[in-house]
Amino acid sequence: MPKVIACIDGSAAAGAVCDASAWAASQLDAPLLLMHVLEKPETPVKGDLSGNIGLGTREHMLEELVELEEKKSRIALDLGKQMLRDACERTAALYKGETDSLQRHGSLVETVLELQPESRLLVMGRQGEAHENSPGSIGSHIETVVRAMQRPILVVMPGFTPPQRFMIAYDASETSEKALDMVAQSPLLKGLECHVVMVVSNNKPEHHQRLDAACRKLEQAGFTVERSLLSGEVIETLHDYQDSHAIDLMVMGAYGHSKIRQFFVGSNTTKMIGSSRIPLLLLR
Repeated sequence: MPKVIACIDGSAAAGAVCDASAWAASQLDAPLLLMHVLEKPETPVKGDLSGNIGLGTREHMLEELVELEEKKSRIALDLGKQMLRDACERTAALYKGETDSLQRHGSLVETVLELQPESRLLVMGRQGEAHENSPGSIGSHIETVVRAMQRPILVVMPGFTPPQRFMIAYDASETSEKALDMVAQSPLLKGLECHVVMVVSNNKPEHHQRLDAACRKLEQAGFTVERSLLSGEVIETLHDYQDSHAIDLMVMGAYGHSKIRQFFVGSNTTKMIGSSRIPLLLLR
C-alpha cells in the first residue's frame, strides 16, 4: 500500500515533519514511513596520500584522520537511529496506523526516487540542518527533489498545525488542472475549507469562466469553495490573500509554463518556497 514518507533529520523542522506526516497519513489512511538518510561527507579523507609531497613521516596523521572519520560515521549512525526513535515516539501520539522507520546510507534524492513507486506523499522540511540559521533559504535538496519526483510533496516549516483552510493557486494551465483533479480525487484535504485564487494581469471574461469551472469541479467533489480572481504580482498577491483569509496551507502545481509555474524553475523555486509563511503542497 502506498505510504506517506517523512524525511527526518536533525533540523528545527523535524518535529513539524513528524506532525505533518502523521496528519497526512491519518487523512489518507495510509501507512507512515519515517526515513533518515546518512549522506556521504562532501570531502572524504583520501585513503592513500603516500604520493603527496611532504607527507613522509606524517602518515600517522592520516591514520588519525581516517579513525576520526570512522568515529564520526558511527556517531552519525547512532544519532540518526535516535532521531528515528524520537520521531516514532512523536508520531505514535498522533497517528495510530501502521508506522515503520528506515535508515539508509547514500543520497537523499536517490533514496526518495528509489522509494517513489511505494510512496503516496513525501513530507520534507523547508530547511535542513545546514540552512536552518538562514531565514528565507531552502534546503539544498528541495528543488532537485521537486523536479525529480512524480508524487505530491508537502514542504513544511517549524510549528506545523493541522490545516483548517487551504488555498489553491490556480491559473487554468494543464498543470494546474491536473493539480485540481488530484485535490478533488484525494481524501487528503477533504473536510477543509477551500479557496481557489486566480491571479491575472488583466481581467477577462474567460478568466471568470475558467475559475467558475474549477470551483464547480471541487464543489462536486464535496468541497466548500471560496473563489477569488485578483490582479497583481503573483507571489505578493497570493501571500496577501493568505494573510487576510487565515489560510494555513497553499496548494500549487509545479513545472508548468504559465506565470505561476515559472516560479518553480531555478532561482524562482527558492523565491517561492523560501518566502512562504505556510506549508506548501506541490503537485505534479
